[in-house]
Amino acid sequence: MQPPAAPSGFDPYPPDLATCRRCPRLAEFREEVARVKRRAYRDQEYWGAPVPGFGDPDASLLVVGLAPGAHGSNRTGRMFTGDASGTFLYAAMHRLGLANQPTAVSRDDGLRLNGVWITASARCVPPGNKPTPLELATCRHWLEHDFDGLRNVKAVLALGRIGHDSTVKLYRDRGLHVTLAAVPFAHGAVHRLDRLPGAAESGAKPLVDAFHVSLQNTNTGRLTPAMFDEALRAAKTLAGLA
Repeated sequence: MQPPAAPSGFDPYPPDLATCRRCPRLAEFREEVARVKRRAYRDQEYWGAPVPGFGDPDASLLVVGLAPGAHGSNRTGRMFTGDASGTFLYAAMHRLGLANQPTAVSRDDGLRLNGVWITASARCVPPGNKPTPLELATCRHWLEHDFDGLRNVKAVLALGRIGHDSTVKLYRDRGLHVTLAAVPFAHGAVHRLDRLPGAAESGAKPLVDAFHVSLQNTNTGRLTPAMFDEALRAAKTLAGLA
């Protein structure tokens, strides 16, 4: 298993992330999934480790998701790669000129992002896709790693409530005067965190909310391609990519 190439001046996969076991439940589960495998992928080697962020190291738009999928990112080793969530996400990015192709199947499929970096609130797949509050708080260290390493970010797109809450808590812990109640998650909402007291000290950026691109949302019509395109376009504009 080879880590991805490091962008200039920023290592998305430092050794202590690659071997992280700070959340024993998640470490055990990611490895169990990689060992048991899904029947359709039984002949493939699963990543089975924390998943690094992915994208353009000069990104001005940072996308914050939930966690790797059991047989998507936990299998392929790249954010939103190898499952239906990624199919939905990267197709949208391709439509808006933020990706060079609409599909993502493996780490070596040639996918490149333009001005976008994707990270996650939790780097290991959680049972039931539900990390505990303690696991999210523990993994925030790695979310901070990407926030700190990406120097050109101008806007953040949160995929789902957990991505939203993780971003707000990170800025709050760095001095932003904000509460979760003051900036509630809502699909399509634009939160000008950069205009709140403490924005300069915390480095807060505008935050755009979107429903997560999970099957539970896309298969039920709660999130349509048009709805997601609208939120992504708003984030793209705030990031100066329009």
